[in-house]
Amino acid sequence: MKTTIQEQDGYMVAVLEGSLDTAAAAETEKAMSPLNDVEGKNIIIDCSELEYISSSGLRIFLEILQNAQEKGGKVYIKGIKDKVRSIFTITGFSNLFDFM
Repeated sequence: MKTTIQEQDGYMVAVLEGSLDTAAAAETEKAMSPLNDVEGKNIIIDCSELEYISSSGLRIFLEILQNAQEKGGKVYIKGIKDKVRSIFTITGFSNLFDFM
C-alpha cells in the first residue's frame, strides 16, 4: 500500500495505491494522519489506484471525514473503481462522501 499526500489546486490530495486491507491499515492511517489537521482546504482522496478497502480502511476514511467536517471542510472521493465503490455502497459509506 502506497500513500502520497500533496497540495494541488487548493485541495489536499491523498493518492492511494494498492490494497487497503487490515494489514496495511496502521501504516496507511499514519501516512494519512496529516489530513486530520487540515484547516481551510477541502480534501480529495484519489482512489483510482486503490484495488481493495477493508473495514479498517473505511474507518480511516470516516475519521478523516469527521475531522474535516468539524473544521468546515469536505472530503471528496475521486476515481473509485467499481469493486471498491461496491464496498462503499454495501456499507452505506457512499451516502457519506461526495464522489468526483
